[in-house]
Amino acid sequence: MITLKAAGLLDVDSGQIVRPGIIRVEGDKIVGIGGEPEGEVVDLGDQILLPGLMDMEVNLLMGGRGEKPVYSTVQDDPPLRMLRAVGNARRTLRAGFTTVRNLGLFVKTGGYLLDVALGKAIDAGWVDGPRVVPAGHAITPTGGHLDPTMFAAFAPGVLDLTIEEGIANGVDEVRKAVRYQIKHGAQLIKVCVSGGVMSHTGTPGAQHYSDEELRAIVDEAHRRGLRVASHTHGADAVRAAVAAGIDCIEHGFLVDDDAIEKMVAAGTYLVPTTRLADAMDVSHAPPDLQAKAAEMFPKARTSVKAAYEAGVKIALGTDAPAIPHGKNADELVALVERGMSELDALRAATVTAAELIDVTDRGRLAEGLLADIIGVPGDPLQDITVTQDVRFVMKGGKVYVGN
Repeated sequence: MITLKAAGLLDVDSGQIVRPGIIRVEGDKIVGIGGEPEGEVVDLGDQILLPGLMDMEVNLLMGGRGEKPVYSTVQDDPPLRMLRAVGNARRTLRAGFTTVRNLGLFVKTGGYLLDVALGKAIDAGWVDGPRVVPAGHAITPTGGHLDPTMFAAFAPGVLDLTIEEGIANGVDEVRKAVRYQIKHGAQLIKVCVSGGVMSHTGTPGAQHYSDEELRAIVDEAHRRGLRVASHTHGADAVRAAVAAGIDCIEHGFLVDDDAIEKMVAAGTYLVPTTRLADAMDVSHAPPDLQAKAAEMFPKARTSVKAAYEAGVKIALGTDAPAIPHGKNADELVALVERGMSELDALRAATVTAAELIDVTDRGRLAEGLLADIIGVPGDPLQDITVTQDVRFVMKGGKVYVGN
């Protein structure tokens, strides 16, 4: 047994910093909170202990050191992507994020689910990284926002992809695409419901799948016990996603009051990825994409505030590498800047995220839960920016950063 001893710990349910912070760990679990230290004592001084943070939208197989935007789509083979993902995973864990959803491959893989493989390698201890909840290939129509040929407007015949790789049209094909992801280890399904900013697909708010196709995707996933996350911007597309039974809206930059009301009524989650509106570098993008970003990003800064004030369930997500891997805590800062309280932003990255991925073994510092624990140099309820300076990281009882 080891005991972590710190200045305090965050009780995310009460919203209080409990002082001092005493956590006893045995194996991969927390076995006690408070009381007297036992066994080996790890003294973390003035740090405040938090539950391991969670990022509900990352793409570990994309971005990172050495990637060449646009060209990497056709230059990087699956082994190279996997090797780059190892670095991305390590940076994410060392930033204090112990669980992530890898939300949809939209790259050529030959049908392999690289995020599933990455998660298995991490679980086996071969490489360091967060717990990965993989979506496999994102399900998108031909020419949809998550069709990778659309990010660089490739000519016909360049980068052909298969149904198994997520390019699916019509009810029969989308069912097959979902079933393939589930067969090979996906733990949730990602679907493209509307256009986006950084692809040549027209207006970002336009709905890309028909209502019938969306219902088929949700039916396949829900019958197998998987939830569905959707890339969705436009208010009409959000309404269609909610009506189809989709569980989580990613981005939602163009939601209106009616769409927000429907999300609240249905219990639909929002992962707003709002930091990318400040941090994403579009200076080298084509002029039409820069114009879309100039229109959309200011709306991203206000839509999350409206959703929060209306009572939408918000879970933290970054869309990394839209912001760099390892800078995930910047999203916490952005949520507070948009009007969320520090406590609610932290809940978005802990208990609400745990609810979204339907787990009860993490998200809090409590006896019997996984020993996913981080330490920061100050009180995050007073200064959320301390989460950008993680000094201690434990995942499953193993220390990755700190003493």
